[in-house]
Amino acid sequence: MNFRRKIALNLIKLFSAATITTLLIAQSAHATRFNNQFLEFELPPQWQCNLEGAEWVCQNTNDTRKKEAIIVFAAKLKGDQDSLDQYLNYLKAPKTYTSVQGKPVKSEPRTATNQNINGHPWVDALHLESELPGFYTRYLATVKDDIGVLVTYSVKQDKWQSYINDFDGLVRTLKVFRKQGLGLNANGQGGNIFEQTKIPTSITEGAVFNAQVPAETNEGQTAQGGKPQKQDNFTFYLIAGVAIAGIFIFLKKRNSG
Repeated sequence: MNFRRKIALNLIKLFSAATITTLLIAQSAHATRFNNQFLEFELPPQWQCNLEGAEWVCQNTNDTRKKEAIIVFAAKLKGDQDSLDQYLNYLKAPKTYTSVQGKPVKSEPRTATNQNINGHPWVDALHLESELPGFYTRYLATVKDDIGVLVTYSVKQDKWQSYINDFDGLVRTLKVFRKQGLGLNANGQGGNIFEQTKIPTSITEGAVFNAQVPAETNEGQTAQGGKPQKQDNFTFYLIAGVAIAGIFIFLKKRNSG
């Protein structure tokens, strides 16, 4: 085997090892597809959602990151105050409340616009300190058939940049629907979706470590909403690894011939 062939063979070995390592890392960091009776989206890696009353609460399962961000979403039966125009007007205005420390807080609206996500209209807004002092909260609100739907994502102010990609991935895969024939965990018709949805007043309130045990639904999904994908992902990565190994063996035999 000449010198050039040896170099090529070594490069193939390095490429194969790097590709397999990348595939294994991708498998461990793969996002989970969440779905329930009215929403579907890709949940960031290591995040878990659980039902807390009428709200779904999602947090990172890593204890060191659990207090940095929280996702809360809910549905309510549509009433007189549930429309895209009313949602937009609500989110353009500052929100005032009293913090758990008893201090008055007034939020700072940063943006409030209409947005089309996967063929459905949403109101998209960003506030500072509208739900938790020192946190940014992004709101996505819409109506679908007889329900209003709200998704909120709150992140510590100094951690916002590190979570942008996670939430952008969630938004890109966000789909809203109204499944019939299933029990709907939703608030009543009174008020609007923002007044009805209970957002934790501290980052640990309603956290996943206090959540309910998932229960099976009549579609074989868990109340947590995640479809089991680990087996399918492992099969894909295994096939990819075998294919790379096969190419490596074939080229090695050809070069040694």
